[in-house]
Amino acid sequence: MSGHVLVVGGTRGIGRAVVSSQLAAGKTVSVIGRHPPADLPRGVGHWAVDLTDDGGRARALDEIVERHGPLTALVLLQRFRGDGDTWAGELDTSLTATRLTIEACAGRFDAAAAIVIVGSIAGRFVAGEQPVGYHAAKAAMEQMARYYAVTLGPRGIRVNCVSPSTVVKDESAGYYAQHPEIAALYSRVVPLGRMGTAREVAAVVDFFCGAAASFVTGQVLVVDGGVSVLGQEALARRLLLPDERSRL
Repeated sequence: MSGHVLVVGGTRGIGRAVVSSQLAAGKTVSVIGRHPPADLPRGVGHWAVDLTDDGGRARALDEIVERHGPLTALVLLQRFRGDGDTWAGELDTSLTATRLTIEACAGRFDAAAAIVIVGSIAGRFVAGEQPVGYHAAKAAMEQMARYYAVTLGPRGIRVNCVSPSTVVKDESAGYYAQHPEIAALYSRVVPLGRMGTAREVAAVVDFFCGAAASFVTGQVLVVDGGVSVLGQEALARRLLLPDERSRL
């Protein structure tokens, strides 16, 4: 299976898992990330770009399409990781850069193509460890997916959103291994009884990019093992009463 996939934010975490799965599917993969990784898989082209730099982003997109041809899929996973004003940083990196990248790529796709925006369940729920800008950006990304699904649909471009919960990534696997009490907590909280992985989120991205989702657009798929459908009272009982899980 041929095709050219651009992964924005593909140097670590879920993005890195998406790169690996798309390579395994025989795709040509280009990656945009602010900092060059030390061990990106062989054959993957990387462009070190600050997405808030309009000129740098535009040059990178020109080079990517010139080198590898029109895109069959665009996956956007970037988020703000800098210092300073987290509100402005999140909106510039997550929203403005996503909008400008999608609109710049709209004329660079193959006849049938897919865009996948990877957000977070913090777009619907409050994650206490994240600032307000993160929540606002993730919520807006879901609506952006719907908007572009409508406006780009006539061009044959499908646009969907994936909203994962906290998952184990290659970079965090060691931490969770050293803190088994966290995994034990998730086993009690999550209906499926465990933490998810970056590879499982990447598999959902693969679905949206592939032919099996050829008539699916404007959708938001939550990947969280079912934790978001568990009521708060039921969650509290699970934590307080050891036998409560078996009663549900």
